[in-house]
Amino acid sequence: MRKANRAAAGAAAWQVIQNTDGDVSVWKRAGAVPRMIGAKLRGRYPELSTTKLLGMLVLAAYIISPIDFVPELFIPLLGLADDVGVAVWLTTMALGESERFVKWERDVQAQQAFQEANGPGQAGADRNGPRRDVSGQAAGQASG
Repeated sequence: MRKANRAAAGAAAWQVIQNTDGDVSVWKRAGAVPRMIGAKLRGRYPELSTTKLLGMLVLAAYIISPIDFVPELFIPLLGLADDVGVAVWLTTMALGESERFVKWERDVQAQQAFQEANGPGQAGADRNGPRRDVSGQAAGQASG
């Protein structure tokens, strides 16, 4: 049963890394991680929860830290395996979230380009000016 769980976790991680959509490459996702963290810290990317960000930071600290739950000194293979497991978990989480961030960035850039193309204050307005009714008055104006 443990082998099946490990195989399933490995398959899920590989699927995240491979990105079956082909929309965002692994390199773009990896490069987006620092931008994603910066955008979250500046309050510009609300989709990344503070809990998830803290979880990623704790996982990174665990990998870097010399203190382990299963020390390599006493049980070398098992001690290394827990570090590898945490690294796979962190990588899967970071790449999955950074893919969503890259798509979010694209949407924001598209919205900004649309607003710039339409000029200030014309996002919903007609380019030919305010809409007029049959009498020639601008829509929403009272006659009189």
